[in-house]
Amino acid sequence: MTSSRLLLLVRDRAAVRRYSPRTVQVYVRWIVRYVRWSGLRHPAQLGAMQVRDFLTYLARERNVAASTQNQALAALHFLYRDVLEQPLAELPGVEPARRPTHLPNVLSREAVQLVLGCLSGTPLLMAQLMYGSGLRVQECCQLRVKDVDFDRGEIRVRRGKGQRDRVTMLPVSVSTPLRAHLAQVRHLMGRRVARGGAWVEVPLAMDRKAPRVSRLWGWCWVFPAAREYWHRESSTRRTHHLDPSVVQRAVAEAGVKSGVAQRVGCHTFRHSFATHLLESGSDIRTVQELLGHRDVKTTMLYTHVLNRGGLGVQSPLDRARR
Repeated sequence: MTSSRLLLLVRDRAAVRRYSPRTVQVYVRWIVRYVRWSGLRHPAQLGAMQVRDFLTYLARERNVAASTQNQALAALHFLYRDVLEQPLAELPGVEPARRPTHLPNVLSREAVQLVLGCLSGTPLLMAQLMYGSGLRVQECCQLRVKDVDFDRGEIRVRRGKGQRDRVTMLPVSVSTPLRAHLAQVRHLMGRRVARGGAWVEVPLAMDRKAPRVSRLWGWCWVFPAAREYWHRESSTRRTHHLDPSVVQRAVAEAGVKSGVAQRVGCHTFRHSFATHLLESGSDIRTVQELLGHRDVKTTMLYTHVLNRGGLGVQSPLDRARR
């Protein structure tokens, strides 16, 4: 089995298991890295011992984070279990690394406004949605027009993390600029339709069941990419959604420009969204539903960073000074 055939089989098995495109991309990347580390030997000629050595190399020489190491292990488990049908033997060192517990990076309300003030255009609108609705950056990029409900003040997140749908709020203050943005997007897509393009990717087999659906306004991306691309399988010019790196780079630069001491990224807005809701007295179960957490224990992590003193109690030093 050549390397190209192996990667093709990896993608096929991942598709059968309904892995997200992002997961498939990451798994393929780790498998390629593993093969290169082994001196271009085929993974079938290797085994648990080599996997353990590879993980040791990542931890000791590359000094990767525990989450990165676990990601590599998950990719190799998938390779041997589901692709090569040679499950890895249980050896010391071939198990998930212990991940340290980190508190989420949360900005104050004032710091959020400082960062937002350093943004403009589409990145500003996307940052406002991530902070005002608790969206992940990928979820924000993949929003479709039909999933924004102005009348109900809701955003429907389709196939979020873990392939789970959820409903979150649409901030009232974003409604007007978002409507204006969508008017510009509709004009852009209309021009692309006139040139024979403006096709968008639709889930599963919808493009075969209803070929015209990928040109309907409701299925268009809220944040389309600036350029179209040629899709060879369908022989059409398609419009992809905006790449997450565009807004990630803009937010990082705005964080530096704002003078905020904390590291600012797109996910910082989501952390701040959850924390500020809890600070204002929102029920933790409601926040859990808005964030799309499977377990309320994940949401409870934000109770440790509320601005009420350590866990909501008063320091004895402050009491003594009264």
